[in-house]
Amino acid sequence: TTWPLPEPFFVIATQNPSHQIGTFLLPESQLDRFLMRIEIGFPTAAAEREIMRGADRRALIDTMPAILSADALFALRRAAERIKATDALIDYVYRLVQHSRRSGEFGFGLSPRGSLALLRAAKAWALLQDRPHVLPEDVQAVLPAVVEHRLRGSVEAGGRDGETLARRLLTQVDVIN
Repeated sequence: TTWPLPEPFFVIATQNPSHQIGTFLLPESQLDRFLMRIEIGFPTAAAEREIMRGADRRALIDTMPAILSADALFALRRAAERIKATDALIDYVYRLVQHSRRSGEFGFGLSPRGSLALLRAAKAWALLQDRPHVLPEDVQAVLPAVVEHRLRGSVEAGGRDGETLARRLLTQVDVIN
């Protein structure tokens, strides 16, 4: 069942460690639908103590001021879409994707959805750096969060994890062809 959300809302999901009871890994086709996977870890000792001292965190949501209005968020989205990606930059992203598909290290390569996610995230990163164009460094900055959950190592290559494979992609594919 599809449950559409009104703009500008989107889904943020949490994943429990796979060794916990009732936790099941998502298939690749579902993982590919998440733009990024970001690990936030545990809070610092001071922050966790503050959490324990404070009120129910869900109750605090109603008292939190908005950081951005919906209009400001839409404006940022439009600004990120206007960030330029040269043909050479697109070729670099394509080589990364093709390497993931053709190298024997990867159980399966990045999908077209993965290549679009990588380019969009790199454009947003460039916007945050106050640049009107994407640099290879922007792609490299966002690549781990965008691809780690999409990559699995081939059985022949020892089934490496996504983090290792993302690092290998960055070291094995040249910026300039």
